[in-house]
Amino acid sequence: MCIYKDLEQYVSQSILPQYDAFDGGHKRDHAEAVIRESLVLAREHGADEQMAYVIAAYHDLGLRYDRETHHIRSGEILMADERLRQWFTEEQLLIMRDAIEDHRASGKNPPRTIYGAIVAEADRQIIPETVIARTMAYSAKLYPAGDFETLYARSREHLLEKYAEGGYMRLWLHSERNVRSLEELRTIIRDENRLRALCEQWYRSESI
Repeated sequence: MCIYKDLEQYVSQSILPQYDAFDGGHKRDHAEAVIRESLVLAREHGADEQMAYVIAAYHDLGLRYDRETHHIRSGEILMADERLRQWFTEEQLLIMRDAIEDHRASGKNPPRTIYGAIVAEADRQIIPETVIARTMAYSAKLYPAGDFETLYARSREHLLEKYAEGGYMRLWLHSERNVRSLEELRTIIRDENRLRALCEQWYRSESI
């Protein structure tokens, strides 16, 4: 299935540019990557690709307000967008809102629908180097005057809390890609010398 041409144009011109104002781990390239993976998963699980496309495009827009409630705010932004009603019914929009609310990695309850599971799985983006770079970028946002040791300490603590064995992140669809990548990331996290080297590589590239 192809995405409606006018819907794709609207999202490309009016929605995705909003990500340009967000932190380094949530720029437009992140939204585009979540869109691509969501469409793959939607096809694999027989879900509506138009809905999966928009859910992925809107899933982090609430970051314009704050990080803690961004998943709720993102759903509100979707529901308030009258343009979407030319492509979707109210029932579809409510399902899409719920999916956006359910995508957050720290959520303790499983997603309410397949769409929530799709965007949550797509949002994980467990490419080890990308995860580490995004984590360092967010640490730099939290501590803009922090030196490498400050950023590394915060990043390592977060990676252990979220991705290590027993961490709070959950895979709801257990896609082969994410399962394999998560194990690779855990191997890096266990090897502090390797983790430190990757963090130093990011820090040097950002300091040039």
